[in-house]
Parts: sequence; C-alpha cells; structure tokens
Amino acid sequence: MKILRHSDPGYPSFVKRLNRRAIPDPGVRDLVGEIISEVAAKGDAALLAFTKRFDGATLTAKQLFVSEEEFAAAEKAVTPATRRAVARTLKNIKAFAKHSLRKDWSFKNAEGATVGERFTPFDRVGVYVPGGKAPLVSTALMTAGFALAAGVPEIVGATPCGPDGTVNPAVLYALRKAGATEVIKVGGAQAIAGLALGTKSIRPVDMIVGPGNRFVVEAKRQLVGAVAIDLLPGPSEVLILADKTGNPDFIAADLLAQAEHAGDSVVGFLTDSKSLLDKVLKAVDRQILTLSRSKYIRDVLKGGTFVLHVKSIDEGIDIVNDFAPEHLSLICADEKKRLAQVKTAGAIYVGNDSPVAVGDFLAGPSHTLPTGGAGRSFSGLRADHFQRRTSIVKLDKAAVRKSLDVVNEFSRIEGLDAHGRSTAIRVENVG
Repeated sequence: MKILRHSDPGYPSFVKRLNRRAIPDPGVRDLVGEIISEVAAKGDAALLAFTKRFDGATLTAKQLFVSEEEFAAAEKAVTPATRRAVARTLKNIKAFAKHSLRKDWSFKNAEGATVGERFTPFDRVGVYVPGGKAPLVSTALMTAGFALAAGVPEIVGATPCGPDGTVNPAVLYALRKAGATEVIKVGGAQAIAGLALGTKSIRPVDMIVGPGNRFVVEAKRQLVGAVAIDLLPGPSEVLILADKTGNPDFIAADLLAQAEHAGDSVVGFLTDSKSLLDKVLKAVDRQILTLSRSKYIRDVLKGGTFVLHVKSIDEGIDIVNDFAPEHLSLICADEKKRLAQVKTAGAIYVGNDSPVAVGDFLAGPSHTLPTGGAGRSFSGLRADHFQRRTSIVKLDKAAVRKSLDVVNEFSRIEGLDAHGRSTAIRVENVG
C-alpha cells in the first residue's frame, strides 16, 4: 500500500491527485460506444454474442430471461437464514424509503394561481446487479427494494450468468422478493444498452439504477437521454478519517472489508496520529491472515490502497471533500463538528462502532453510492429516484388577469407576441 507522511517529499503532489473528477477513460469510452452501437443494430443477437464472449455462456434468445422454474428452484435452494436476512433488510429499506419518498403538494402564488408538484412512480425500471467474484445479494435489495417501496410496477433485474447459464440462487431470490418482475441473464455495458434501447425480446425501461464496473458506469453515462439513470456508482471505495480516539483493530477490519471487494476497489486511511497509523498497519497484517479472500485483499492493498499521516484533522477534512468518497468512516472526538464539515461523501459512518458492512447489508439507506469523485455532483440512490416529478399549474380568470402584465412584458422583451396574446385572450371581452 501507499504510505505517506505529511513530511515526505511526495506527500503534497499525492494529496493534490486526490482531488478527483469522474471523467471517463478514453479507451473505456470507445469500447463501450462500440458495444452500445452493436446492441442498437443487432439487438438480441448482440446480447447473446457478448454473453458468450464475456461470460462464457451460450444462450438462446428464449434463455435471456430467468424462467419461473428457475425462480422456483432458487427459492427452494436458499437457506432459512438467507430468507430471514433478506426479510430484515427489506423491512429496513421500506422504513427508510418511507421517509424519503416525496409527496404531492400545492399552494396559491401571489397572483392566485394554484401551483404544485405531483410525484408518480416510473412505469418500468432496470436494476443492475454486478456479478464477478461474489454474489451481491445485498445489491439486489439495495436497488430493486427502493423501486418496490416507490411503487414501481415493473422492475427488470439484470445480472450476468455463469458459464452454465445460471444465476446465483440467492441473488434471484433477493431480486424476486424485492419486486423484480423480470430478470435478464446479461451483464456489463451490453446489459445497460439492452435495457435502455430495447431489443426484440426486451422492452426498454424508463430508468436504470445500480452499481457496476467502469464499463457499466460508462454505458449509463453514454445512454443518458435514452433513459434516466440514478448516478455513477462504479468500483467500491472507502475512506477512513480518524484521530487518536480511533480503534486500530476496528479500522483495520474496515479497511480489509473494503479491499475484499477486489478489482478496482479503493481503500484510504487518513489520521493525524502517528501512533494510530502504526497500530492500524500492524492490525492489518495480523487480521489478513485469518481471511478467506486474502489473495484478492492483498491485490487491493498493493494497488488500490493509500495511508496518509495528515498534518491535522482540518487537513483531513479538506482531503475528504476533495476526494468525495463513496463511504466515509469518521472517527473523531469532536464528531459533531467534523460531521458538519463533510460535504461530498456518499454515506458517512460515524464513530468507532459504525461498520460500513452494516450499511452495506442492513441499516436501511442504499449502498448504491457515487464513486470516483462523482459524489461532488450525485447523491446515493433513494426511493425518490423512482418518482417522476411533474409540476401542476391551474389558474382562474382572476389569476390570469393578475398575471397578464408580467406575461406581456416578457413577451415584448423576447419578441414572442403570441405568448402574450394566448394569455390576454382569456380575459378580454369577459364581463
């Protein structure tokens, strides 16, 4: 891992690079553009070819969708403990979503017009659940579960299948319990293209949500307009900022838990305490010996992890806001003051006893969060992402009359006399 202290010569330049922007890699952008074009032109045939190429599975068009028999087999295959875990997480998701769903409202403006907003669920949404080295059962819940809570009637899951053409049964069970009405066995940028553009077999969706690798994120970025998206949630990341009150064993455990995601995961630790830094590094070395995915973890520690001994917690806060982490663990004696200073984190876990894993699996907020610096511009997935916002305006004759002078003035300024006439005609010769 990269370890730097504020007195090291390379420290300032490294910290400067942590001020990130979510800008696509040109190579990824071009490849994803080619995949989207292929799906647009060839539809199902392109999806089947990419599934064979990237996932090693040979499917027919009829096998693109998970069958009811496969759903039934998945339900039989999961353990009672899995059923209980899924139920408890969905319960918390629904409770959390209830507080964030927007409600219709209206009031009368200064001219007496009734204005307001109406919120209705999207008709059909796609939720992407990554495959790869771990079955992300919790992601199925943390995406589809919020769509279900918002009242979306059609929820289409997309997740890559294995070489044998099957999907992990626990993922299928979670998707169905979270309201998925259909699931396609396709992953990657091709899945995003299929959902957004539609094919002979797949009806297009109105919105796509969910995390993924850089190819999935880039596909969502390129298809904005053809479809709505939630945010740009790429490879997972955590940043821990702690003063001397931090528990080194807990911090080490959280760093290792993040590194367990493997791939392009990012792990960062900032502290103004040299003593804590040294203790955390020793705890990492001890704990990694006990973990089953130590190979993946070591790869991330080597290539995607940085540890900084900062000058002060104030500097640490500045780095946090520049970095805009997906997950921030904040462990400081003056936590209320420091919490108020954080502006760009996707989710914040406060104190020694707030493991990120509880947020990932159970607490209630979605773990689908902005990464790669996108937290400057996006918030995490919420239930109200699945609501269309529509403004409503209703005037009577008195309100039109009171509005006319302003409409006429803007019509004059902008040279749009028909606008003024369309308003004036409603109150002329009315007696």
